[in-house]
Amino acid sequence: MVHDEQAVPPSVMWAQRPHVIFLTFCLEDCKNPEIKIESDKIFFKGVGGTEKKPHEVTIPLFKEIDPEKSLKFVRDRNIELVLKKKEEGGPYWPHLLKDKKKYHWLKVDFNKWKDEDDSDDDVGQSEDLEEMMRQMGGLGGSGDNKPSFDDLDGESDSDDEDLPDLE
Repeated sequence: MVHDEQAVPPSVMWAQRPHVIFLTFCLEDCKNPEIKIESDKIFFKGVGGTEKKPHEVTIPLFKEIDPEKSLKFVRDRNIELVLKKKEEGGPYWPHLLKDKKKYHWLKVDFNKWKDEDDSDDDVGQSEDLEEMMRQMGGLGGSGDNKPSFDDLDGESDSDDEDLPDLE
């Protein structure tokens, strides 16, 4: 495969749970990206961002995943992958990549991260990836729960009362 000379890796964030790895490609307006999920690596190629530049990266994984049970979601602001670990409930991966090198484009996604010893809220729950994505705001779930400010109209705010004039 000929790599595009201009292509650079997109910004990638990752997190893990006992059964899955979350990968987020932070690339806006990427239409029809090419994504190959293999048991030992992820390939991503797409055009996006404000300059509509080509981005491409191959991510060799620390351990094997199950491509058949992994999911991908292409959104306006990013592309999210949920990779099912092959080793059920095995130990946490010490790092995402096969090699231990640090890359400027790869960062930990602390919003989705859960440590191995965190009190696990999802211990008793099923490993339904679609339900997990729904809870995280994917798959059209939880988008309708917008707060209503209608009931605040008539109330006065206690901070607004009796303010002295500015001199």
